[in-house]
This record gives sequence, C-alpha cells and structure tokens, in this order.
Amino acid sequence: MRQPASEERAAAGYGRAAAILSVALALTGLLTFGFFSAASHVLDAPSYKRIVLLWSVMFIVISTIYRPIEQLLSRTIAARRATGLHQHPLRVPAAIQAGFGLVFVAAALAARGPIQDHVFDGSAALFWALVAGTSTYGAAFFARGWLGGHKRFLTLSGLVFVDAAARLAFPLVAAAVGGGQTLVAAGVAAAPLLSLLVIPVAGRRAGGSPLAPAADAALEGPGAEGAEEALSDVTLTRGAGFAVAVLGIMAAEQVLLNAPVLTVDAFATRAALAGFVFNVLLIARAPLQLFQAVQIALLPHLAGLEATAGRAAFRRAIALTALAIGAFSLAVTVGLLAVGPPVMHAVFGGSFHYARGGLALMGVGMGFHLLAGTLNQAALARDRAGVAAACWLLAGGAFVGWLVAPAIGDQILRVEVGYCGATALLCVLLFVTRRPGRPGR
Repeated sequence: MRQPASEERAAAGYGRAAAILSVALALTGLLTFGFFSAASHVLDAPSYKRIVLLWSVMFIVISTIYRPIEQLLSRTIAARRATGLHQHPLRVPAAIQAGFGLVFVAAALAARGPIQDHVFDGSAALFWALVAGTSTYGAAFFARGWLGGHKRFLTLSGLVFVDAAARLAFPLVAAAVGGGQTLVAAGVAAAPLLSLLVIPVAGRRAGGSPLAPAADAALEGPGAEGAEEALSDVTLTRGAGFAVAVLGIMAAEQVLLNAPVLTVDAFATRAALAGFVFNVLLIARAPLQLFQAVQIALLPHLAGLEATAGRAAFRRAIALTALAIGAFSLAVTVGLLAVGPPVMHAVFGGSFHYARGGLALMGVGMGFHLLAGTLNQAALARDRAGVAAACWLLAGGAFVGWLVAPAIGDQILRVEVGYCGATALLCVLLFVTRRPGRPGR
C-alpha cells in the first residue's frame, strides 16, 4: 500500500538529514584525527599524552551529562512542531542542563588536587581547560538539541564541523609560530565556544529571524532562563526524569565501550594488553561515531511520527533503519573475517595476534549496538526513557560481571564474546519492553 504523501516527505527529509549529518561527522572525524596528528608532532610524548587524557576525560563527561538535554530538546520540540505548536519551553531544559554543569564544576573543583596532579601531571592550565571546555560544551549541546528538534540539520552540521576545525587550528598555529601544551589545550577548551558562531551567521543568511531563538538559546547557554513560558508538558519533574534516565543510558554506553580497557588494565599481566583491547574496540567505536548522524536525525523524525502519523509509519521507519544496520554490520563482519587481522596489524602494528573469529564477534556486536541505539531512540520518542535506561544499565552491569568473571581465560576473547553477548542482550531487552504506539489512521 502506498504511503501517504506526508509520510513520504518525512521519510525523504529523514534520509537527507542523515546524509548531511553523515558527511559532516565523517569530515569531523578526519579533522579530529588531524588534530591529534598535528598535536603529536608539535608536542613531546609526555605533553601529547596529557592532551589525549584531557580530550578523553572531557569527551566522556560531555557525552554523559549533556546528551540527555540534547535528546530532551530534540524530542520535545519535534513532537510539538509536528502537532502545530511553535513555542517551545526552554526554561526547564536550561535549568536541568545548568544543574548538571554546576555539579560537574563543583566536583572538579573539589577534586582539583588529584585531577591536576595525577591526571595532568601538575598542569593547572590543563585542569582549567577541562573545566572551561566542559562548561562551554553545555551551550553547544543545548544548541544541537534545539537545532535537531527544528530539523535544521545543515546548521547543526556546520556547528559540529566548526567545532573540530577550530580545535585543529590551535596545534597548526603552534607549529607555525611556536607554542606548546597550553596553546593546544586552549584549542580543546575554546572550540565549542567558537562553533557557536555558526548560529548567528546562519541566521543572517536565512534572513535574520528564523534562527534568532536558536542564537539566543545557544549563546546564552544552559544558564539562560529563556523568554518562553514554561509549558505544561515539560515540567521540571518530567524533564528531570527524562534527563536522568538518558544520563543512565549514556553512562551505560560508556561502560560498554570503556569497561573492557579498564578491567583488562587492572587484571592483565602484560601492560600493553589494555591498548590492544582499545584497538579491538575501535571496530565498534568508529561506526558508532558515524551512526550518531542517524541518531541525531532519527529521534526528531520518530517523535514527529509518534505525534502525527501513528503506529504503522513509526514501525516502518524503525524497520528501514534496522535493515540498513543489518546490511552494514553484515558487510563489516564479512570484511573482518576476510581481511581483519592483516588490516589491524597494518594500522596498529604491535606483536599481538588479532583472531578472525574474535574480530567477527566484534563486528556482530557492533551491529547489535547500532540496532540497540535505534530501538533506544524509538523508546525515547515514545517517552519510555526510564524503561530504556533500565535495559541499558542491566546490560552494562551484566557485561562488567562477565569481564571480571574468569569464564574464559583469554581476556581478549572474553571481551569479544562479552561485548557481542551484552549488546545482543540489550537489543532483546529493548525489544521485549517496547510499548506499541498509537494506531495509525
């Protein structure tokens, strides 16, 4: 049966958005690689290690504490726009975001001594770069949520791209005119603030008014009170509940991606084994980075369908995304079986053996992880964040339990089997706890 014209337009818009964001994130990935490459040439080995730690800590923190509000704004605004509402509450999301940011700043200041001395080898500049950059990313993620909800994906792509380009500029300047660790760290801290300049520029090119609310919300950041009245469907209680649930989801995803490195580092007899595990996990990390483009476009698309088009259109969007993920993961798994070990050795070197079967398990697990991300966006679109968080936390806890139990003596194989099993469990949990949407018309 032919889809209604409105659904066809929505599906086409979703596809275009995913394509635009995929290109932007691919370019962002290349620029990020360029940043680390340039920094490694400008800095000595100890200084470069500290920059890597600064970036790693900041990335984990911002992904965990700021993505919830990005998701809340994207879902809420898209659903309201789909039903014809054009005034959207920013006060409650801003208050929650500011709360998360203040908790981080307070915790960082309280732990300044250990962080500065043990993580950054006594560098106060790196500590303040961490605090400043993490705080500024709150405004950037707030803007991303607003833009995603309004489906302004070209501007959103520009914001992400400029973030990476601005960061790369600092080590390039250091290479040209001289400079060291502090200048490179300044780029990490300043990039999110510089990226926000995209919004007023895009607003002027669009004629001024269309992006004015976005510029206000982004440049004022999560500390802004907002000019809009707090509307009844985004109360502090509901908004905070959604954000805390997504916070749990983000934390559980970090467990899936980082717990293997930490547990292997804690129990391995060979110091380099944790680095080998990190290389193996890149099989999952790289596709997940690109899949963020699909996730950013998918949530507002599904929220709009849930509000207007009904169950059939919602399921169709999920099914098409799942089919694309299945085809992609199958291709990756076959490729890993065929040429995985020699490619991994060529890229990363080292004396460790990359087993074909283990790499294939990571490819399958990556597919389950991407599918879980799709089912998760469906749950968020249907206001099931709490249930989704419970699924993620259960799967993450099971994964950690598996990693520390000596069920398989080979730690690498234990990671590979555990990751595949945990992501499969996550998919099953998210599928069986789903709630049907409202029937289509």
